[in-house]
Amino acid sequence: MGIEIITLLIVVALLALMALGVPLGITTLTVSLATAILYFGERAGFFIVAANVGEVLHKYELIAVPFFVFMANVLERSGIAQSLFDSMAILGGRFRGSVAVQTCVVAVVLAAMSGIMGGEIVMLGLIALPQMLRLGYDRKLSIGIICAAGALATLIPPSVVLIVYGLAAQVSITKLFAASAVPGLILAGLFITYILIRVRLNPALAPIYDIPETGLPLFQRVKFLKGVVLPGLLIGAVLGVIYSGVATVTEAAAVGAVGALVVAAIRNELTWKMARDAMRQTVLTVGSIIWLVLGAVSLIGIYNRIGGGEFLRGLLTSLDIAPIMVIVVMMLIVMVLGTFLEWIAIIFITVPIFAPVVVDLGFDPVWFGVLFAMNIQIYYLSPPFGPACFFLKSVAPKDIQLQEIFAAVLPFIALQAVGLFLVLFFPDLALWLPNLLD
Repeated sequence: MGIEIITLLIVVALLALMALGVPLGITTLTVSLATAILYFGERAGFFIVAANVGEVLHKYELIAVPFFVFMANVLERSGIAQSLFDSMAILGGRFRGSVAVQTCVVAVVLAAMSGIMGGEIVMLGLIALPQMLRLGYDRKLSIGIICAAGALATLIPPSVVLIVYGLAAQVSITKLFAASAVPGLILAGLFITYILIRVRLNPALAPIYDIPETGLPLFQRVKFLKGVVLPGLLIGAVLGVIYSGVATVTEAAAVGAVGALVVAAIRNELTWKMARDAMRQTVLTVGSIIWLVLGAVSLIGIYNRIGGGEFLRGLLTSLDIAPIMVIVVMMLIVMVLGTFLEWIAIIFITVPIFAPVVVDLGFDPVWFGVLFAMNIQIYYLSPPFGPACFFLKSVAPKDIQLQEIFAAVLPFIALQAVGLFLVLFFPDLALWLPNLLD
């Protein structure tokens, strides 16, 4: 049986099991086991799958994921997001759209502290959304900026998406972090510019945030910086030890986890109950991630062993189009997969195949990793399965419908696409900082 038929059967089996409601991790693991047994026999098939799984679980860099997840969970429960938002709202002063702009800035800071997208959107949905709705901000503008800015955690270091991509593509995670910083800020800048233009054209979308503190002179408002100091120190500690070469990403993740506990202690929020809840949620989150990793790694390992990887790489490199258009095709494939697969499965299924092709075409896999993360960010917002929309729906007022959230994010998806094409056609936007660090 040809590899083309095998590929088709594997895709059909995956879709059929998912349609039956089988969890994705179990689906991919089942298909990989069945393929291995059919090709290599029962004993050899089980051994090959176990060897593939064991190899990825022994990767030292993977330990960074639970550390960063734990850090995000501690910060979520320590009240730091609320203090950060309050401080930024006062420091921003009185200008139209200030609360929406500050929400985007706070999202960038939270992304740089956690690297986890879901918790950030939930925090912003609980803190910023009621504030904007209370002040009379346009509902769609408020919803859209929370989903879009919250999804920046997929790109801004220390992004867990980039950590997993680095493992799958076997490229430097430190370089990925450096490469993603500027594109992440570009996206945030596009969101802020869009907000300011919209509220300038239609002032009714965003009333001025008029409280006594915002009217104080700037030098008097500086005292409200206290809500920004702790997040700044934590970000500096995590990213500083990475970029200075003092510590690896995994060690920096441990620094972040300890730093989050210190922040909670300073705020008198460090209790046994808080730590226990944070650890429990970390185990649940990382457990689900590991199952997805196991299934995806075992599937792609078996598929490569039977010649599938070479088949798909040959298919991509044989396309009679410009090399940059091959990259565009890869991006489109990721977008399609995002309609029915989890991001971590997409990475482990596609990146081991795409990364060698990217190198063969003469492109930098670090640059491609940034494009990949930006594509995943688009997937997070895109209906009908955009996880960011469902995260916000879980904490939004009951009168906000899912369809309204989907409609609200559409302009921001367009802005994300603009950012992606900027990095696609101007690679130095991503690569100048990693090259500077070399």
